[in-house]
Amino acid sequence: MPVEDSERAAAWAQIRQFGDPVLKEKSHQAQVDEDLRALVDRMIRIMDGAEGVGLAAPQIGVLRRVIVFRLDKELNVLVNPEITWRSEETVRDDEGCLSLASLATQVERAEKVRVEGEDLDGKHRVYELKGLKARILQHEIDHLEGMMIIDRASREGRKDLLARLSRTKQPGE
Repeated sequence: MPVEDSERAAAWAQIRQFGDPVLKEKSHQAQVDEDLRALVDRMIRIMDGAEGVGLAAPQIGVLRRVIVFRLDKELNVLVNPEITWRSEETVRDDEGCLSLASLATQVERAEKVRVEGEDLDGKHRVYELKGLKARILQHEIDHLEGMMIIDRASREGRKDLLARLSRTKQPGE
């Protein structure tokens, strides 16, 4: 379903961009309650409005360990996610970020991961993923640790990304 321009602009206006100090902060454990449910609803609207595949709470200025993401178009929510295993095999691929004006750079990630956390019903969830799906969760969990793809890029990749970012109009403008 296409996103209206007004929805897109409203979503982008709420996404913190590179340089915002909150994106460098480590997030705190989250408790499943009505406030967290309201936050998750807001995160889903923002992620969908910005046409993203994942969003972490710090990207909208909330330092809580919660992420929303889509795997095969299915919406998922994970509270207090932790990577409990990663493969030694890694893959370098382009990766974009809503907090970097959707610009992409090469990032090396584990090919496979196991991620554990809980859903909004407080049930323990385990995801064993590979490829793009593993990359999405690693990316969002990095945000909870105050890391972004620019922190994982090579020196040349970082330099190139910063140059492109300085020439890019901010989303929603």
